[in-house]
Amino acid sequence: MTELLVKLFVKNKDNVQNQAVRTSYGSLAGIVGIICNVILFAVKLIVGILINSVSVMADAFNNLSDAASSLVSFIGAKLAGRPADKEHPFGHGRIEYIAALVVCFLILQVGISLFKSSFEKILNPEAVIFNPILIGILVLSILVKVWLMVFNRKLGKRIKSTVMMATAADSLGDVLVTSATVISAIIAGLTGWQIDGYMGLVVSIFVMLSGIGIAKDTLEPLLGQAVDREAYKKVTSLVESYPGIVGTHDLIIHNYGPSHRMATIHVEVPNDIDFEVAHETIDQIERDVLEKMDIFLVIHMDPVEMNDLMVIEKRDMVTDIIKSQDEKASIHDFRVVNGEYQINLIFDLVIPYSYTKEEEQRLLTHIVDTLRKHDSRLNCVITLENSFIAEE
Repeated sequence: MTELLVKLFVKNKDNVQNQAVRTSYGSLAGIVGIICNVILFAVKLIVGILINSVSVMADAFNNLSDAASSLVSFIGAKLAGRPADKEHPFGHGRIEYIAALVVCFLILQVGISLFKSSFEKILNPEAVIFNPILIGILVLSILVKVWLMVFNRKLGKRIKSTVMMATAADSLGDVLVTSATVISAIIAGLTGWQIDGYMGLVVSIFVMLSGIGIAKDTLEPLLGQAVDREAYKKVTSLVESYPGIVGTHDLIIHNYGPSHRMATIHVEVPNDIDFEVAHETIDQIERDVLEKMDIFLVIHMDPVEMNDLMVIEKRDMVTDIIKSQDEKASIHDFRVVNGEYQINLIFDLVIPYSYTKEEEQRLLTHIVDTLRKHDSRLNCVITLENSFIAEE
């Protein structure tokens, strides 16, 4: 069913990096969610009136509120698909994250409400009525919600949409809440045990944790994330594949929505390379990365000494000293300034964020002391940096 709907309503369905395609996916998920929840609302409301069941009618209005999550998803997809303008030159893609946060708040609200009502039921137990019609309706609701959960999760993973994953989590919460109600009713009907409150309490905690987890995942791209290692390898491998590029460092990727990324990177080129040749190579890399990876890349060139044996020897020496202490640490922008009585080794030292101030100082002291034992004229001018890459 999912693939049939995608085939019917999403053009160029495989080009998930295209904002128009993403908008089509988001609109489809929102409309399907609204329709399913409105149908459940109508069916439950009619049956609730016919059998005079307040609980069924209450659950009907709960489905109507669930339609709000799908409406938020639909509106978020439409707004995120708006093109860039003079006020928002990077587009509106981050609206998708805001929409996901709204859905997360709705999930948390459901969890908190369920926690309060469940706690009250534990303190003041109420008999759960076993009604075959009620059970049938709830089971139907569970099946629809399971399908909605799978539908949103599948599409969410396909286009890496946080709002769809949040909507899937919302459907999962409904499945758990309704399932707990069904199980409690069956157990009460067979044994007389009133466990509705306890079941609800467990489910409410799960729902709240789910909402918090989705909110955390949604906030991270808004706050700014470390570069994903897979993305880092893809970008650096592509950049370093061009002639004249001897290395890269300081890759930073800025996320302006799942389909709009900008990045900056430093590329190392031989210091004796022809400037115009290097510039043409850099321009070609930027065009190719945009075409192949849909990333707007800005490149800064760093000259690297490739012929001076003394500089190469000192650079290798410093690298070996650092690697002997921590394989995760690295250097770049290495220069040597010779003086009559002092030789300055100037470089940037990249260390993990996990380092404490004491560990930083210990590594710096080790580098300086080891170099001076080798040659007392050696003086280090070190700039400490942290890596922008996500740690393993």
